Amino acid sequence: MTEKKALYLQAIRTFVDVFKIKRKAGAEWLVTINEAETHIPDVHERVIGEVHLTTLTNRQYCIVNNPFINGKNLLGKCELRKGELSFFLQPGESLEDGIQNVYVLDADEALLLRAKEAFVDTVSDPKGGDVKRQPGDRWMIKGPTDYVPSIQVEVLEKRRSIPLDENEGIYVRDITTGKVRSVTGQTYLLSPDEELWKKELPDVVEELLKIEMTRDRNELKGLKQGLVHKRDQTRVVSYRIPHNSVVQIYDFRAKKFCVVFGPELVMFGPDEQFTVVSLSGEVPKRPHVIKCLALLLGPDFMTDVITVETADHARLSLKVSYNWHFDIDVNKEGERSKPFQVPDFVGTACKSIASKIRGAVATHGFDSFHKHSTDIIRKAVFGLGEGDVPNNFFKFEENNLVVSGIDIQSVEPVDQKTRDALQKSVQLAIEITTKSQEATARHEAERQEQEARGKLERQKISDESEAEKSKKELLQLQAQSAAVESTGQATAEAKARAESSLIEGEALVKQAKLKAEAETIKMQSELAQLKERQKAEIEHLENLNNLEISKQKEISEIESKKFADIVNAIGPETIKAIAQVGLEMQAKLLQGLGLKGYLITDGSSPVNLFNTAQGLLGGNSQTNIKFDE
Repeated sequence: MTEKKALYLQAIRTFVDVFKIKRKAGAEWLVTINEAETHIPDVHERVIGEVHLTTLTNRQYCIVNNPFINGKNLLGKCELRKGELSFFLQPGESLEDGIQNVYVLDADEALLLRAKEAFVDTVSDPKGGDVKRQPGDRWMIKGPTDYVPSIQVEVLEKRRSIPLDENEGIYVRDITTGKVRSVTGQTYLLSPDEELWKKELPDVVEELLKIEMTRDRNELKGLKQGLVHKRDQTRVVSYRIPHNSVVQIYDFRAKKFCVVFGPELVMFGPDEQFTVVSLSGEVPKRPHVIKCLALLLGPDFMTDVITVETADHARLSLKVSYNWHFDIDVNKEGERSKPFQVPDFVGTACKSIASKIRGAVATHGFDSFHKHSTDIIRKAVFGLGEGDVPNNFFKFEENNLVVSGIDIQSVEPVDQKTRDALQKSVQLAIEITTKSQEATARHEAERQEQEARGKLERQKISDESEAEKSKKELLQLQAQSAAVESTGQATAEAKARAESSLIEGEALVKQAKLKAEAETIKMQSELAQLKERQKAEIEHLENLNNLEISKQKEISEIESKKFADIVNAIGPETIKAIAQVGLEMQAKLLQGLGLKGYLITDGSSPVNLFNTAQGLLGGNSQTNIKFDE
C-alpha cells in the first residue's frame, strides 16, 4: 500500500478478516495504508482492483454520487466536496461530471443558474440574506467572484456583457412573455429571463446583404470567392444605404411601409423586413434577373433590343439605349414611395417605349427610316412640343421615372434577303466612293510631283552659286593662314625657349624652398619628440617617488598604529609587570638560595670585587661567595 493507492476487495462468503471485522458475503471495502502497509488477500476475499487517490486543489470541486457514510452507501444522494482535499472513492461512490474547476467570474461576467429542487440559498443574495428557491427558479450570479454550485443548483450557461456601439445591437427575447426587442448603443448583460433571439431572413436577402451595393448587382463576386462570413443572426441587422438610392422597409407589427433615402444607416427591429426589388436585366430584357435591396435613383442607362417592321414589311432589329433617372422630391411625403409603385420599372419602361417605337416605324418605309431613324424614334418616344419640336424627355407619372435620352446603337435587318441586299448596296456605294477617292488622290499626287521637281531644279542652281562663293573665300583664307604660319613659327619657338628657362628656374627655387621646409619640419618634430620623452621620464620619476613616499608613510603609520594597538591591548599595568618580573624573580631566587646579594656581569668589563665582596659580606670575612660569569 502507498499513500496514493488503496486495494479494492470483495467478500466471497461471510467471514472475519485479518482486521477482526466481520465481512458479509458480497460486501465491498477498501484497504489503505492506514490499515496496513501490505495485505495478502484471504481465501474468502476477491481483489477487484486498485483505487487511486483523488486530489482536489483549492480551485477545484466535485460531486460524489451515493456517498459512503457510516459504513453504508446513501443511494440517490449526492455530496459536494471542495478542495484542498484528498480522498479515496469508496465502493459504490462515483464522481458526477468528474473533477470540475471553480467558476471564476470577471466584472462583466455572470452565471445563469436554475434550481433543481427547493432549498435555501445563502450565497446568491448580495446583501447576505437567505433566499428560498423553488424548483425551476432561474437567477444569476454576477462577478467579480468565485462560485462553487451546490448540489441543488444547475449551471445553465456563463454569460458575458455585450458591448455595443451606437451602430450595433442585439435581439433580446423575454422567455416569460415572448416579446422580442432590440438593444443598441450600450453594454448589455442578459437578465435571467432573457435570451438572445435569432432573426431569420429570406435566403435572397441574406445573399444581398453579403455583397456590396454596386451597379452590377447581379454579380455576387464576394460569394463566388468565398470571402464573406456568415451573419450573426442575434445581431441587429444593419444596412448602409448607398448614396442616391432608396430602400423600402415593411414593419409587420405596425403594418406600414417606411422609405429611407441614402446615404443612411438603417437598423432593423425584430418585425421589420426589406422589400426586395426584382428588376429585368440582360439584353434583350428578361424579368427577375436583377435582385437588390436598394433602388438606384440614377442617372443611369439601360439597353434593349427591339424588333420592328417598316411599312414595306422590312423587319429590323434595333439596339437602343435609354438614359433615365427618378425625379423625386424627398420633402413631399406622397412622392417618397413612388419609385416602388411599379415593381419592375425597367421591364415596364422598356415595354412601353418599345411599343411606341414599333408604332412609329410601321408608318415609314425602309429607305425613309434608314435615313431618319433618330428623328423618328425621338419623336415617337418624347413626343412633339410647341412648333412640332421634339421634347427633351419622357416622364412616367406612375413612379416619376424620367427618360432623358435615346441612343440607337445599331440597326440590323432581321430577314436574311434584306440583309444581303442592304449589304450589296452598301458595298457598291463604298466601291464607288473608293474609286473616286483613288482618282482624286492620283491627280493630286501628279500635281505635287511636278511642283517638287521645279523646286528641286531651282534649289540645285542656287546651291551651285553658293558653292562657288564659298570656294573663293576658302582660297583667300588659305593664303592668309600660310603667311601667318611662316611668321608665327619663329615667334613661337622664341617664346617657348624663354618660358622653358623661366619654368626651370622657378622649379629650382621652389625645390630649394621645399627642402628647407622639410628640414625645418624634421628638426621641429625631433625636438618635440625629445621634449615629450623627457617630460614623460620626469613624470614617471615623480610618480615613482610619490609612490615610495606614500608607501613609507603608510608603513610608518601602520607600525605606529600597530605599536599603539599593542600597547593599548596589553595595558600599562601589564607592561609594568613585565618590566619588573626579572628583578623580582632574581630576588626571590637569591632568597631561596640564602644569598644576601649578588652581582651579574658579562665578564668583559673589570669589576672591583674586593669592595663589592666586602660589602656583600657585610663585614663577615668567613662567608664564601662564588661568582659566576
